[in-house]
Amino acid sequence: MQARPETVTSQASDTTLKTYEIEVPETTEVLIEGRSVGQKIAQGQINVIENVNNIHQFKAGEVLVSDITTPDWEPIMKLASAIVTNRGGRTCHAAIIARELGIPAIVGCGHATELLQHNPYVTVSCAQGEVGTVYSGKIPFRVIETDLSQQTSPKTEMMLNLGNPDLAFQTSFLPNKGVGLARMEFIINQSIQAHPLALLHPERIKDPIQKSRILELIKNHKSGTDYFIQKLSEGIGTITAAFYPKPVVIRLSDFKSNEYASLLGGQQFEPKEENPMIGFRGASRYSSKLFEPAFEMECLAIKRVRELMGLTNLIIMVPFVRRVAEAKQVINTLAKYGLRRGENDLKLYMMCEIPNNVLEIDNFAPYFDGISIGTNDLTQLILGVDRDSELVAYDYDERDNGVKKMIQWAIEGAKRNGLHSGVCGQAPSDYPDMAQFFVGLGVDSLSLNPDSLLKTSQIVLEFEKNALSGEKKSPL
Repeated sequence: MQARPETVTSQASDTTLKTYEIEVPETTEVLIEGRSVGQKIAQGQINVIENVNNIHQFKAGEVLVSDITTPDWEPIMKLASAIVTNRGGRTCHAAIIARELGIPAIVGCGHATELLQHNPYVTVSCAQGEVGTVYSGKIPFRVIETDLSQQTSPKTEMMLNLGNPDLAFQTSFLPNKGVGLARMEFIINQSIQAHPLALLHPERIKDPIQKSRILELIKNHKSGTDYFIQKLSEGIGTITAAFYPKPVVIRLSDFKSNEYASLLGGQQFEPKEENPMIGFRGASRYSSKLFEPAFEMECLAIKRVRELMGLTNLIIMVPFVRRVAEAKQVINTLAKYGLRRGENDLKLYMMCEIPNNVLEIDNFAPYFDGISIGTNDLTQLILGVDRDSELVAYDYDERDNGVKKMIQWAIEGAKRNGLHSGVCGQAPSDYPDMAQFFVGLGVDSLSLNPDSLLKTSQIVLEFEKNALSGEKKSPL
């Protein structure tokens, strides 16, 4: 075996802030508009894919156009130069994955799959504010690079949101304090591909094609359980090792029932819900008789990362904990499968994303070491807005005073109870004023999408300097 220095990723500059500018001629045809995600510009041939069964027709470098995306679209999303969807809001699946991949996306366009059917060559611009535009043809644009290598780090811990293990190594070179949100769903969808209960009980799968595909996946393993634990632990371990010894916060699986159903064999084990966003998800799954056998495998995978791989910088975060009684139940279930809070320095965090998490924070606090405010779901539940619906997207705004008041109470409650407080939602990545708002409240960490880390760090540093010089304003 030989070892040589890695000379590509490690020597690339990860402290260069890139901003995009475009001047569009008046005669340029605007093909469609929607809500912009990110601030980049990309170009390429349109490829309209209306059904996930046709994703094999997609080629690297094309602009993906679809009705909406779900986790089973991810194999081609990472090949796209940009993404355009009919449906979805700024925090929908397509938006979240596009941000992690560092590509522009325009969501909630309405009729993109119809208007772009003739597959033109286009310029996709998200550099002109909240409205993203698809222009016909190749429009010249500029990329302005600013070197931030001499910039000092903010006092607020600047962390990253990450799900794809393939991006972990290169992303770790960005100036950061660890991973504030590692999404398990990407690993399950990409590496495992099948519903965990289908791996446990392939004999229950009625569809012969899906059953055959599942048996093919696990054929070189002792069992479906062995396959799931190995694949999941390898994915989590890759992210955790890339950032070691910095903390990596892994969020327990947070698929909704419709998303779980899209995995191989998933329809056999998932209920059909009218509104999966507030249905059988998060903590309610883990101790349920229906899902607990799958959750056990999840726990054993995390245990393998922490104990066998020795990556004790891994922190567990529990999503969508509706009630204090549910928090107690989840803590007991985790301990049942070898993940006991405090043992081997194990810390447990709670996603603070339900109004009850804020209102009852003093009663939730004894069961956790920290909270991470999920602004996406918190905003949705405070304002009563489906964050995936383009029809009411204009009403979805984390900057609403009611949302900001709840966030203030959450951070104050965390401080009152000696808990670490962080933010892992979309807000600080999208809005500079919201990043300043969190810092003004004294939040311990901000977890950002990789494409916005440098810019937001610069904004936070400037805000902290102004605060020290007496220019700090009231958060509200």
